Amino acid sequence: MAVRVDLNISLDGVAAPADPTPENPMGEDWGRLVEDYMATRTFRARVFGDTSGAGTTGVDDRYAAAYFEGIGAEVMGAAMFGLHSFPDDPDWRGWWGDEPPFRVPVLVLTHRERAPITFDNGTRFEFTSDDITDAVARARELAGDADVRIGGGLSTVRSALEADLVDRLHVAVRPVILGQGDRLWDGLRGLDQRYAVTSEVAESGVIHVNYAR
Repeated sequence: MAVRVDLNISLDGVAAPADPTPENPMGEDWGRLVEDYMATRTFRARVFGDTSGAGTTGVDDRYAAAYFEGIGAEVMGAAMFGLHSFPDDPDWRGWWGDEPPFRVPVLVLTHRERAPITFDNGTRFEFTSDDITDAVARARELAGDADVRIGGGLSTVRSALEADLVDRLHVAVRPVILGQGDRLWDGLRGLDQRYAVTSEVAESGVIHVNYAR
């Protein structure tokens, strides 16, 4: 069992683009970060429900498929679930409609009390005020012999890295320079020394960097 993180970042390390708005909560540059990931056959099928076989294959698609494989539970922050954008909507069920792509228990870190939400495809959102260490411990219990994924957002991922909870970190570095936004690596000097580091370049030009204990 491993605790895993997968992130898309820019060449200058931005993982959370600047200037989010209620209409565009991920920021104007989000599409530039995830363009190649969203174009893969796996993403189109798993997130958009497109079973036509359309989408790119190759290295990017291999990582997209690996993102979903072997996961038994997930941890995410309140903003990733959408609670910052819809704080007073008791009927808010997340960004993903009636078939969220997770298909496992998901712990959402928040101080707002909410009842769990269960979907027919196996996704179950549970809301907890635990800190990141306790949330990961709980997720490990829920995952059994499978892996735990820290899904995001950036502050949740950084908390897990700072607490040394992450066994495998994969960053897809898209060769774009955003110049503004929140960067993954700030304050994490020497993080690479904890891991064995490998990388490979996809046909799209995305560099997939892997950190593994």
